[in-house]
Amino acid sequence: MARKPRKKSYSGIYHIMLRGVNRQTIFEDDEDKSRLLKTIERFKEKDKFLVYSYCLMDNHIHLLIKEKEETVSTFIQKISASYVYWYNNKYERCGHLFLENLASAEPFRRMP
Repeated sequence: MARKPRKKSYSGIYHIMLRGVNRQTIFEDDEDKSRLLKTIERFKEKDKFLVYSYCLMDNHIHLLIKEKEETVSTFIQKISASYVYWYNNKYERCGHLFLENLASAEPFRRMP
């Protein structure tokens, strides 16, 4: 059964959470965190996204972002694919690093 489409944010702002498969560690050291932040910076400029805040935990990531030209799904796919490719090469592994479905929520609700 297919998952429901992501609910479109009226503001374009999303709280995104990417978790490691089986809650595994996705940052083994500071170099890994630095690499992900550089990857976000690269695609943020290219895809015209605003990143309001982030929190990097050992086994998951929180991002507060605003989409502009690309959809949030495309932006996250680019970031995760690039990071996972680098991570898998560094640690001589293969396969998925993140859960397939990213969690997203609209952080603000419009007041009546």
